Amino acid sequence: MLKTLKGALIMIGECFRMSLNNIRGAKVRSFLTVLGILIGVMAVITLITTVNGVTGSISDSFMSMGAGTLTVSVTGSDLKTGMTKADLEAIAALPEVEGVAPTVSISNARVSRGGSYESRISVSGKNAYYFLSNPEVVTRGRALSFIDEDNMTYVCLIDSEMIETFFYGVDPVGLNLYINGIPFQVAGVFSAESTENIASIFLGSPSILIPYTTAMKMNSTAEVTSFTVYMADGMTSDTVSAAVEEAMDAMFSFEEDTFTITTMDAIEDTMETMMGMMTTLLAGIASIALLVGGIGIMNMMLTTVTERTTEIGLKKALGARQWQIQLQFLIESFLLSLIGGLAGIALGLLLSMILSNVMGTAFRISTDAILLGFGFSAAIGIIFGWAPARKASRLNPIDALRSM
Repeated sequence: MLKTLKGALIMIGECFRMSLNNIRGAKVRSFLTVLGILIGVMAVITLITTVNGVTGSISDSFMSMGAGTLTVSVTGSDLKTGMTKADLEAIAALPEVEGVAPTVSISNARVSRGGSYESRISVSGKNAYYFLSNPEVVTRGRALSFIDEDNMTYVCLIDSEMIETFFYGVDPVGLNLYINGIPFQVAGVFSAESTENIASIFLGSPSILIPYTTAMKMNSTAEVTSFTVYMADGMTSDTVSAAVEEAMDAMFSFEEDTFTITTMDAIEDTMETMMGMMTTLLAGIASIALLVGGIGIMNMMLTTVTERTTEIGLKKALGARQWQIQLQFLIESFLLSLIGGLAGIALGLLLSMILSNVMGTAFRISTDAILLGFGFSAAIGIIFGWAPARKASRLNPIDALRSM
């Protein structure tokens, strides 16, 4: 038993040695064959790893934007078109809720100062609680206060783009800016990046912030159609969502389709589904290159069988069995594919790292992608090497020796 096993191992080792010699003997042809597998595996690794990195970065951004919050959009009904200030206070009073921050948008506002003006500027109304929950938003000056909110004062906060447009080289705090012809005193400057949250995904990031009550007055409305709910400590999004939904159902007389509650979980699930589909699609496209590489291996091995007819005939005449001949050619095909696969994995990871640095996303090594690339290359070597190996093993030794 041990002798038989030892003999089999020696024979397999000899097959590997002869396969490597044959590959080295046809360097150009072997390189071109390996190149097809290399490109295919590299494409699979690069695409999947890069997409996973982008997905992770987007997911992390969404989590930071929407951590501890959920967004409510109101479509309303014939009897009630939105949320009044009293309705918002009722939602904020729920034990599951820490606070509420309404958003009242003024689209396409005309902003001017002196002889300069800009149209289609996004202005957003916020309340004081929003700034208490996001103290990093204000970078200079002061935030909007409850006094501004209650008195509907004409004060505003502007971003860096508005400073460059209307206050270049001048400190804007305390100066006036006209919004739709109404003078607003600049109370402070805010960071546009810090205002990103779940609502900004749908509404976009504003350039100017004003008290939400002032924005309602400018829009000639007494109701809010969008607001962010801040969850109380220890609460889950499902619990808070259920409590808010129950309260708002009563406010809208239990009519259907009057509001939509968007949680971070729902957005993340949607993103994961979309990215999963994209990854599968890209991997499928990249696999076509692997298929082409496999065809290249088959073509080379068939050519090799034709060129080595005499060698095969001699081996069979000396007692080599069909499975031994077949094993040698399968090992040679497998080695070609394996060399291309390993090189493709290395180059794919390197290219993914470069792309991640260029795009500013996280580089995350995907074990699944590496296993997929390695498995594909190994499978292609065996599958596409099977027909040439079988052809070699079935050669008649007499016919093969006639070619000498």
